[in-house]
Amino acid sequence: MKIIDISRELFSTPVYPGDPAPRAERLRRLEQGDNCNLSAFYTGSHSATHLDAPLHFLEDGRTIDQIPLERFFGPCTVVEAQGIVTGEDIDRIAPRCRKMLLLKGNGQAFLSQSAAFAMAAAGFTLVGTDAQSIAPYGDESAPHQELLHGGLVILEGLDLSGAEPGEYTLAAFPLYVRGLEAALTRAVLFSREEEQEAAGLW
Repeated sequence: MKIIDISRELFSTPVYPGDPAPRAERLRRLEQGDNCNLSAFYTGSHSATHLDAPLHFLEDGRTIDQIPLERFFGPCTVVEAQGIVTGEDIDRIAPRCRKMLLLKGNGQAFLSQSAAFAMAAAGFTLVGTDAQSIAPYGDESAPHQELLHGGLVILEGLDLSGAEPGEYTLAAFPLYVRGLEAALTRAVLFSREEEQEAAGLW
């Protein structure tokens, strides 16, 4: 079995326009005579690879700690996509995909509102993208609201450069932070050679 890290490094990943930039502070350093190295860091909850909870766009939505951990683990399909995916696109590929879908588009794979609606209707449980957001810039609300109302978990800021289109097992667990609308996430794919069968979905 092969493990593919699909997470982005926190401090080197560009931030979404308007979000705070992550930063680290070294509080103690051995080289300065302290008895250990000790650091602190600050970041927005949507930096680098992260999961969105319903509270991100729904006033009465669940927080990230209220989502069962089972929702972040299971069979998934990686597909190549560029630009804005439509509802027709989802309807076409849904019968051949697992219920967790990751969009590989070199940072340019987004969902339209119709695609978000189609994913919810088809019973998808999680959608991810290697873009900073699942929705195109300037049209954030509608796709997010459609997905979150439909019960999907949203995984953003992935690095899928090392993952070929195909079938995998996804593990993407958020930091245990209470009361927030999102959390940083370490996401990995588990791969077996026999699972690489979905390269031609589009």
